Amino acid sequence: MRRIALVLLIMAQLTRLGLAQQPENPPPPPAQTVPSQSTRASDDDVVKITTNLVQIDAVVTDKNGKSVTDLRPEEVQISEDGHPQKVTHFSFVSSDPAAAPATAAPRDKNAPLLPPNRIRPEDVKRTIALVVDDLGLSFQSTHFVRGALKKFVDQQMQPGDLVAIIRTSGGIGALQQFTADKRQLYAAIERVKWYVSGRSSVGAFAPMQDTSQQSDRQREFNEDFDQFREDAFAVGTLGAVSYVVKGMNELPGRKSILLISDGFRIYDRDDANRNYRTLMALQRLIDQANRATVVIYTMNATGLQVFGLTAADATGGMTADQVDQQLTNRRASAFEVQEGLDYLAQETGGLAIRNTNDLSGGIRRVMADQKDYYLIGYRPDDSTFDEKTGRRTFHRLSVKILRPGKFKVRMRNGFYGVADDAQVAKAVTPREQILSALTSPFGAAGVRLRLTTLFANDATSGSYMRSFLHVNANDLTFTDLPDGTHRAEFDVVGITFGDNGNLVDQVGKSYVLTARGKDYQQVLRDGFVYFLTVPIKKAGAYQLRTALRDHGSGHVGSASQFIEVPDIKKNRLNVSGILLTAADSTTPRQASTATSSTADNQAAGGDQDSAAPEVASATHSAATRELKRGQILQYSFAIYNSRLDKATGQPRVTTQVRLFRDGQPIFTGKEFPLSVAGQSDLKRLVANGAIRLGAEMTPGEYVLLLTITDPLADEKHRVATQWIDFEVVK
Repeated sequence: MRRIALVLLIMAQLTRLGLAQQPENPPPPPAQTVPSQSTRASDDDVVKITTNLVQIDAVVTDKNGKSVTDLRPEEVQISEDGHPQKVTHFSFVSSDPAAAPATAAPRDKNAPLLPPNRIRPEDVKRTIALVVDDLGLSFQSTHFVRGALKKFVDQQMQPGDLVAIIRTSGGIGALQQFTADKRQLYAAIERVKWYVSGRSSVGAFAPMQDTSQQSDRQREFNEDFDQFREDAFAVGTLGAVSYVVKGMNELPGRKSILLISDGFRIYDRDDANRNYRTLMALQRLIDQANRATVVIYTMNATGLQVFGLTAADATGGMTADQVDQQLTNRRASAFEVQEGLDYLAQETGGLAIRNTNDLSGGIRRVMADQKDYYLIGYRPDDSTFDEKTGRRTFHRLSVKILRPGKFKVRMRNGFYGVADDAQVAKAVTPREQILSALTSPFGAAGVRLRLTTLFANDATSGSYMRSFLHVNANDLTFTDLPDGTHRAEFDVVGITFGDNGNLVDQVGKSYVLTARGKDYQQVLRDGFVYFLTVPIKKAGAYQLRTALRDHGSGHVGSASQFIEVPDIKKNRLNVSGILLTAADSTTPRQASTATSSTADNQAAGGDQDSAAPEVASATHSAATRELKRGQILQYSFAIYNSRLDKATGQPRVTTQVRLFRDGQPIFTGKEFPLSVAGQSDLKRLVANGAIRLGAEMTPGEYVLLLTITDPLADEKHRVATQWIDFEVVK
């Protein structure tokens, strides 16, 4: 009976949240039937190392740097530890988006940016970490970097890309930052800001200053302090990149890092040993990246610089020779800080992008270097993988092009004699199993879970996230007790990650679920819902990750959701998450039926019967966001910070809903004024609506987009939107 208690607890919390159904609200827009559409996903070969196949990716260019795309297997010779191998697998892969047929209709500009379908390891083609060195970015560079990153996500990111945008100044949670969700990447880009305490100033170079009045001791002290500070931040940058490499070691696909930085010194013309710490950290990183088969590209964010005098230079009191010397130092410094980036890219097989103001073009060049490649495979000898001893022998690889001419091959320089499926240390203890599921960008499917997380705000407790975790009980191990009771034990852990993968909050508990008779059969049929609340003290972008481990089988399931929490204290119009529930019927005039499949041909239906939805059914649909054709889709939400009319003391907000499928609008509802009758808190208005799904509605994924308009607010903050995705099944 524990399931019933959980259900009642959830519904009680929903009532407290103010997201339960409110009968006094205005009638919702009509429902409709949606046309059928389908999606396709193709599987291409990816890089793999197994005991019966070594397959590597290689980029081949000619003497002019142009990609060679027409090689034949007999024109390629691959060697392991200097011994030629017989090529058994050979294919050319192109991820050029221009080569893909444009079959899908363009997305509506008002359609919300949806999360991608759950990505599996075998779906990943490229694993890309964009590491923004804000420890060493100037104020000017930061602005251009942010714009270039947005262009990358908008225009260059492709299906099959697993991407992370990580700042070197933040606490690094590298693995949990990798995602195919563009919403999460946009949120990460917004966090890229000038780090005022970093090693760079407003511009690419520190302004000139007259130091003639300083004593030799003071001048030397300042120079040593600046050098120490620069070295410390450079080592910090390389340490952050090292952490990312460690996180990428177990990820699939073609792995690369693009380090965007203003640069760092590894050699000083006056003192060769001065940057010893930086050089040692750099060499450790290069060795680590090569062992993990991660190629590191670098891009100097300063672009083309003017080395002459600027308005910021204070040259008063300086002689012409002193000014000339500082200009010479400025030019030398520009080359010195670039050397570190050049060396890092060269030693790991990447490219160094420099001397360009087109940072977006630089990222495009890096992506182009990876878009065309060959998959070259051979069957290794038994000695390559020594599974009995478990030794990690490093095997060097080389590829020679037998076609006449000069060619350059960019590829991994070797691999350890450990198969891909054995690279990651096996999680042995229950804690290790759960942590592995929580930090991986791929959901564990040992126990099937569905997660729905909603943002809300309470006058007393502030902002928080409320989550519903649906568990498929068929994946749990039940023990049959002598009295006919069935018992299952499991652990549930929830972790909230904030900016740059930092841990914000965590909860965990062990549960015992017992049921018998009809209750047991119902649990197996419908599953059950676990309820989780996480208080949020600071506005921002968050990831909620949950994992459940079944004691009986040791199987683990995980689910995650990205959510943005607005700052309610700014007193701007905002809307909570949308609670979506399903019912077979509803009260009169709460919903109506439409039979059209387009937004321009809507038909309102008649009254409905008054049967109330079952509590368990509402809870199930709130967690799974799964509805059947012909059901009533009920949606509830809260509106925050609406303005009050000075004459009436009442708000004048309106609500409107739209439905989308595959980025295309299929229904636009009417704009309704929100009734505030019976509302006790005009800063937190509660509203709801309902739509009947057509009996012949096409099964698939849909999105409900809610638009709130407040004509009393200033024009910039007059509109707030929120959306929720759901699935229609037969």
